[in-house]
Amino acid sequence: MPATPSPFMLPLLSQHDHANFEVVGYSSAKPADAWTERLRAHADEWHDVASSSDAELAQKIRHDRIDVLVDLTMHMAGTRLRTFAEKPAPVQICWLAYPGTTGVDGIDYRVTDPYLDPPGAPLPYAEASLWLPHCFWCYDPGGVGPSVGELPALAQGHVTFGCFNNFMKLNREVFALWARVLVATRGSRLLLRAPEGWARDFASGVLEEHGVAREHVEFVGMQNRHDYLATHRKVDIALDSFPYNGHTTSLDAFWMGVPVVTLVGDTVAGRAGLCQAHNLGLPELVASTPDQFVDIATALAGDLPKLSALRQALRARLVGSPLMDAAGFTRDMEGLFREAWRRYCSGVT
Repeated sequence: MPATPSPFMLPLLSQHDHANFEVVGYSSAKPADAWTERLRAHADEWHDVASSSDAELAQKIRHDRIDVLVDLTMHMAGTRLRTFAEKPAPVQICWLAYPGTTGVDGIDYRVTDPYLDPPGAPLPYAEASLWLPHCFWCYDPGGVGPSVGELPALAQGHVTFGCFNNFMKLNREVFALWARVLVATRGSRLLLRAPEGWARDFASGVLEEHGVAREHVEFVGMQNRHDYLATHRKVDIALDSFPYNGHTTSLDAFWMGVPVVTLVGDTVAGRAGLCQAHNLGLPELVASTPDQFVDIATALAGDLPKLSALRQALRARLVGSPLMDAAGFTRDMEGLFREAWRRYCSGVT
């Protein structure tokens, strides 16, 4: 039940075992777009419910006798949590919107993985957790897009760090740590995606307080997807945000050959970088402390031949990883659906 079609759904829907699973989609996307049509093509049934109230949608789901209902929106825009609160299906699961919790009693399970939520660690969630064996995401770049290109530093004569995460994930502590990286990397630049006005002034001001000249910081605004991906060809190394890591944006960076240096946080949203790096076989990109973050980023910046080789290998590494194994991911997800259904049938919650 996505509020808007998501490319993360395409790998799952395209690989579903229709002999054993009947896939029914309830779309709140308004208006429908090309992604809607691509997703619809892989469903056994598809219903446009954008104009239905939460109560009407709950009644329809009961009428359709859905066994396992999956929420893909949670508390994001277009939420349908009031529908889930009415418990229209015997088993209800949340996934994809973000790796957190809804706080809604009517949702039985949340999907996670061993990196986001290490088994045995405290689980402060309203839902019980179901663990995928590898990763929370299955990435589809939406076409090949721009080529990776050569390492920018080779032509520019300086290293460019970058971050295209939502600006709301950035704060004074993030900029202060990034400034340490830039100051330690002689002549380096920083490229940020940020709206014009206060956001750019704030970022420039905090970075300047910590020794980064304003002329060493460049900004880019919102772009269409092709141009956004192409802008990665200006970036040598991506710096992750914390305590809320990049999720989709980090996968986009890896697709474009840009390694992402990440700092592991204490919450599930701050462990996305850990999950992605380990699934890529690149644990050396993961820092446990701010000092280690600086060391990793500056070491990468100081070895351009190694960085260049990594750039050229990253896309193939991503394609060959669990992060893009659509068939394997789908079998794993179907296994979780069956596990949740068996628990329901046996009276176990």
